[in-house]
Amino acid sequence: MNSDYNYDVIVVGAGIEGSATSYQLAKKGKSTLLLEQFPIPHNRGSSHGQTRITRKAYGVYKHYAIMMEEAYNSWNLLEKETNTTLYHETGMLCTGPRDNTFINGTIEFSKTNGIPVEVTNQNDIGNKYPRMTFPTNYVFVLDTCAGILLADKGLRAFQDIFRQNGGILKDNEALTNIIPGSVITVQTTKGQYTCKSIILTVGPWAKQLLPTLGIHIPLKPIRINVCYWKEKNPGEYGLGKFPTFYESEAIDGKYSVYGLPSMEYPGYVKMCLGWGPDVDPNDRDFVNDQWVISKIKKYVADHFPNLHSEPSIVEPCIYTMVPDEDFVLDKHPKWSNIIIGVGFSGHGFKLGPVVGKVLAELALGETPSYDISPCRLNRFTFQSKM
Repeated sequence: MNSDYNYDVIVVGAGIEGSATSYQLAKKGKSTLLLEQFPIPHNRGSSHGQTRITRKAYGVYKHYAIMMEEAYNSWNLLEKETNTTLYHETGMLCTGPRDNTFINGTIEFSKTNGIPVEVTNQNDIGNKYPRMTFPTNYVFVLDTCAGILLADKGLRAFQDIFRQNGGILKDNEALTNIIPGSVITVQTTKGQYTCKSIILTVGPWAKQLLPTLGIHIPLKPIRINVCYWKEKNPGEYGLGKFPTFYESEAIDGKYSVYGLPSMEYPGYVKMCLGWGPDVDPNDRDFVNDQWVISKIKKYVADHFPNLHSEPSIVEPCIYTMVPDEDFVLDKHPKWSNIIIGVGFSGHGFKLGPVVGKVLAELALGETPSYDISPCRLNRFTFQSKM
């Protein structure tokens, strides 16, 4: 190792994006330190929980749909590397009115790119999935290769392979300062390290950290209530009987709803509103979110009559939103060895392996494998003050 620095790369934040990035770097033979402010495992950020939806039909974000083929392959590779099941194919049912942008975008992209989907109506879908009710003018699109990622297991799998390839993971050690330069100094609550490049995958804490580096972008951490609803007839919504589910602009023309079959807690279906109140990630648990519960309760009562209309379990998660809901994947405008990966807006988990590949490439001065122009910092109006 070069005596001028301790590590080739330091990655800050051991959620899915940081862990997948560190995995990529270690497999490339780069000396890598992965720092996490909380003891692992923890539930304070955005990557915890047992399940996430994955899909190839991506609607309006075509640049991410292009990445999904490699994402699927990468998750499959990780399963083989760890001898662990990380994916269950369930299909994903997307629904909405005939003029819905997400529905039409999904159909168009799927046809153009050969993604297997089935497009049908309320009568046909009612025969296949009789446990839900929707207006007769709704269109239903079933992405047959979509399914469920086992989130906690996937996160741990990336971290395990990272360490097996020589990576160093230090948890319960918070970042306190970054001193830029050709060699970067990283100060934490427990020590000081130096590196050639640093990658910041710090989730909702990016809103507090990036301004200290002169980066002012419109990040908006929000609290998501992950709700579980008891089945009236146990087993009706289980694996093999019900797909994952998504309705864009389902409530008030702006709030989306997503759901997963009964799996995490036997007899309880995961059904959530994809929005919530603004939140400070350090003070996540004390916010006024009763309006979220009220809206999702009415939605469940209206459309899923075989579920009890009061959630039995509610668990918090945090999305870090940006206005266009595109990711932020870029180099610092002044310090090209500071790499930023933030703002995944609630849809970044399934793309973690590809995001990790791209962030590793940026840190190593390589050309990204994908067009990330929609994810660049220059789409925001700001000036770096460093």
